[in-house]
Amino acid sequence: MLKIFKIIATIEGISALLLFFFAMPMKYIYDDPYYVKHVGMAHGVLFTIYIVMATILKFTEKWDFKKYFIICIASIPPFGTFYIERKYLKNA
Repeated sequence: MLKIFKIIATIEGISALLLFFFAMPMKYIYDDPYYVKHVGMAHGVLFTIYIVMATILKFTEKWDFKKYFIICIASIPPFGTFYIERKYLKNA
């Protein structure tokens, strides 16, 4: 389950970067909302899966609340999930 979570964390991080640094500039600079709609939907689904899996792993891996909170909050800023993967999920 941790290996799957690492993969989801990586993909979620990539989708966030695509949303922030490709899709949003395409919308606001070139007035093309197509990419925000599709990349944003994919990112939203991946974000939800990431949080649900983190919650499941909190109980199966017996994470303390601090670790769980940091892992969940790290999904918000760009590059946060990459940090979590290296710091907290390295041994998975």
